[in-house]
Amino acid sequence: MSVVHGIPGQPVDVYVNGKKTLSNFQPTKVAGPLSLPAGSYDVALTKPGGSVDSPIIENKSLAVPGGKNLSLVAHLTADGKPALTPFVNDTSMIKPGMARLVVRHTAAAPAVDVRADGKVAFADLTNPKQASADLPAGSVKADVVLAGTNTVAIGPQTLNLQAGTETIVYAIGSAKDKSLALVAQNLTGLGEAPGGMPAGTGGQAASGGSGWWFAGAGAGLVLLIVGMALMLSRRPHPVSRH
Repeated sequence: MSVVHGIPGQPVDVYVNGKKTLSNFQPTKVAGPLSLPAGSYDVALTKPGGSVDSPIIENKSLAVPGGKNLSLVAHLTADGKPALTPFVNDTSMIKPGMARLVVRHTAAAPAVDVRADGKVAFADLTNPKQASADLPAGSVKADVVLAGTNTVAIGPQTLNLQAGTETIVYAIGSAKDKSLALVAQNLTGLGEAPGGMPAGTGGQAASGGSGWWFAGAGAGLVLLIVGMALMLSRRPHPVSRH
């Protein structure tokens, strides 16, 4: 399990079953992966040095499925309240020459469409939903528009996607407070060999964090997502579940 911190301006201590596992965990960071047996866990986030009995947010029955790659995201809901949301990461093999892009809306902001080369790739994405696609590795021009419209929030921007990898991007922060930003997580070793045999480690290696933002695909998506506050203060559109 990896932990993603998407609550702006609030460092935290992370407790699992009452035991501190992360101290002074900073916003925009990704920690892990931590190997946990399948089961139910009490996960609590407190202010640094604070009592586990007075958490900022807590999930007393987080289900950790066996044999899965999990990301637990501390973020804001659509109306700006702290939340903990688990996502099971797709670690299935990616065909040769392809890359996987996953976008997770975990920001206090309304719905958006994400377009690739002028076509909608992810439609009506709302908090806390996600969408994904396997795309040909290489460069793609992407932009973000208000859901259901052609009103460009920002972009287009060129993204460079690497074959056999899964790039997961989290929109975090608040449009109202103009604190929208990006956290990125990368899963590697998902590429199939040309003959169909798996290559690499099956995607168990995960890494991410603020230092990755301005390299490769991250730079483009930062430009796409950061600054949505300038365009996303309009009314939300109807939710489409994915």
